[in-house]
Amino acid sequence: MSWRDLVGDRAFEDFELGETVETAGRTVEMCDILQFAGLTGDNYPLHVNEDYAKNTLFGGRIAHGPLTFAFAVGQVALTGWYGNAILALVECQSMQATAPVRPGDTIRVRATVAELADAKSPKNGTLHVDYVVLNQQEETVMTFHWIMLARRRIPLESK
Repeated sequence: MSWRDLVGDRAFEDFELGETVETAGRTVEMCDILQFAGLTGDNYPLHVNEDYAKNTLFGGRIAHGPLTFAFAVGQVALTGWYGNAILALVECQSMQATAPVRPGDTIRVRATVAELADAKSPKNGTLHVDYVVLNQQEETVMTFHWIMLARRRIPLESK
């Protein structure tokens, strides 16, 4: 079995404006938060110190915003939706953490194709995807606009 059998042969042309994928849920555990703090060096007390965090507006420890973002990107990748179309990250825009993610919360992602555009090379296109991260109460906890370089199956004609 090749990697193409595992991820699927997709290209820029296979994505449609408005196409949406929804992921399964993933529960964020305290060990995830502590491991992320250890890996990144982001040991801000809001994330790692319960005594400190319980006296904040959140009333307890919460996940790092970048951890929520990383889980969101990974959850969509796990669906296989992108297949082997993606060549590189171009940009992440308009990221907003709109509600805290707490230990024990289960998050899932709704990702929607927002724009399909040409790239500098006729061999590629840019795929714009809006991500909405939801918790178990269907509350939006994060949003961002993800722009990726995707390979074209058939290069555009030179102009």
